[in-house]
Amino acid sequence: MTVVEQPKPGGLVGRVQAILLRPKTEWDVIDTEPATVQGLYTGYACILAAIPAIAGFIGMQVFGVGAFGITYRPPLIGSLVQAVIGYVLSLVMVFILALVIDGLAPSFGSQKDRLQALKLAVYSSTAGWIAGIFTIIPMLGILAALGGLYGLYILYLGLPKLMKTPQDKVIGYFVVSILVAIVLFVVVAAVTAAVSRLGFMGAPAPGIVTSQNGGTLRVGNSTVDLGRLQASAATAATAAAVVGASANAVQAGVRAGNGKVVAAVDPERLKTLLPNTAGGLPRTALSAQSAGAAGISGSSAEAVYAKDAARITLTVTDLAAAGAFAGMASALNVKSSQETTTGYEKTDTIGGRLTTEKWDRSSNSGAFGVLVANRFMVQAQGSGTTIDALKSAVAAVGPDRLEGLARA
Repeated sequence: MTVVEQPKPGGLVGRVQAILLRPKTEWDVIDTEPATVQGLYTGYACILAAIPAIAGFIGMQVFGVGAFGITYRPPLIGSLVQAVIGYVLSLVMVFILALVIDGLAPSFGSQKDRLQALKLAVYSSTAGWIAGIFTIIPMLGILAALGGLYGLYILYLGLPKLMKTPQDKVIGYFVVSILVAIVLFVVVAAVTAAVSRLGFMGAPAPGIVTSQNGGTLRVGNSTVDLGRLQASAATAATAAAVVGASANAVQAGVRAGNGKVVAAVDPERLKTLLPNTAGGLPRTALSAQSAGAAGISGSSAEAVYAKDAARITLTVTDLAAAGAFAGMASALNVKSSQETTTGYEKTDTIGGRLTTEKWDRSSNSGAFGVLVANRFMVQAQGSGTTIDALKSAVAAVGPDRLEGLARA
């Protein structure tokens, strides 16, 4: 059976919990259950593979990417292209890995079975996909890598059970599979980077699961609430399926769980949300843009406020269809903080909204951002001003108004 065709108790989340927490016994269950390529993809892979793609997209838009105290917030269209291309290629990589595992089977005294090999490739990818949600916060990116390593261990446990590999040949089979996975990863990373550079239109590039408690997965000092993840799975499945479909099948956006088409708000409308003054500074510039790729659309509006040495850049971004996956981000119960001799950086969920704040007293600069209704991102970056002024600028946009747009 597949997650879609004949759900096991707990459905998608039940399978995720079992393969992560009890992989040895779960492989026995997976070994004997019937499945189809379509079922494995639409009922499982297409949903979970979207987590790192969308989380990374949100992370770049909310937090930006940076080093050495310099933060760069990629253009919306570039982030969209990178998310979509990375998502599609990750699904392709899983299928290729399954072909390789199946092709290598006779060389290691194993049973050649392409569907069983696909089960191995799909379900052993679970840890990496789930841990991918941590890419929404750049400083937690290492946890996503740990998830990938744990996935290799899950693959090791599954080889003898699904491919009937003799015990004395499991290690060799496993090592070769790892080498192939590494090569595939490098290829996917290279292709994604190359295509993403085109998407940026020339812009310069700037703990393993250990316990379960009430449907919660603990990774290091952070947790993922699988119950909340399940609650958003229906909407995510719809969006993920559309993203994976051909461009010809995509017309006016994707449909939410209630069947309503989710399209990005007109950027000209977003411009009206940006006030004439923010943080005590007058507005000096105003712009807007929209973009779309493979069923994911987005729009944003940006205003610059400046006077003398003080400057604030206020941005409102609509994730539109990608908001279907933002609900997964809300399952990430993370509180993080970091302090230096000159400033601080912290992330928290306040009033149900993911909030990030950072300030450097030496350069008198920083940023404050809020994710509203799991769809709209409002961020203020400034210098020569105060963190309170940045918070005031974000509040001036009107988070309540954005929540109204999300419900419309």
